[in-house]
Amino acid sequence: MNQKRFRRLYREEGLAVRKRRGRKRALGVRAPLGLPSRPNERWSLDFVSDCLTSGRRFRILAIVDDCTRECLALVADTSLSGHRVARELDAVITRRRAKPRTCVSDNGTELTSMAILKWSKASGVDWHYIQPGKPQQNAFVESFNGRLRDELLNETLFSTLDEARTRLAAWRDDYNRVRPHSALANRTPEEFHDHHLALAVTNDQVQKFSPGLTL
Repeated sequence: MNQKRFRRLYREEGLAVRKRRGRKRALGVRAPLGLPSRPNERWSLDFVSDCLTSGRRFRILAIVDDCTRECLALVADTSLSGHRVARELDAVITRRRAKPRTCVSDNGTELTSMAILKWSKASGVDWHYIQPGKPQQNAFVESFNGRLRDELLNETLFSTLDEARTRLAAWRDDYNRVRPHSALANRTPEEFHDHHLALAVTNDQVQKFSPGLTL
């Protein structure tokens, strides 16, 4: 049997190999983003890797408010799935009593999982994915991660995961409450956040008595 006869019989009998489709992933939004103008307008997420003195690797999920530069969470664990990311986002929303309008991330497996797709739909939060290979599109959290690595991860040896979590919490507290940022008019991220909240309350009061006027 020659090749042409074989192909004809193959087609006539309907013997086709079905192509496997990849699993569903969150599509999110890919439209260009402007700069955020108020707290909780946009949160950005990314992962950082490190290892313990035993050689065991762990990952850190960093969540940053792009407007106030606040570090909202530093979650360290040996495994961080999409379900875990969704739970940590819910915890931040509960603690902050506010949810973001948009979350920004790269196209990592955990962040494009069905768990994140369901969370985004259920919470009403848009999810924006940067273009592959262009981390500069997620510049706020990338800059934060660089600072975290230079100031803590590269300078500290962690014996246990609990020790790493303790040191990360202390560094985050110093970053948010003690250290002023030139991009925030030399305020700390927490002070900048409080300033925006106070300004919003004042504007609400002005609007109540003088509609159309804002500060």
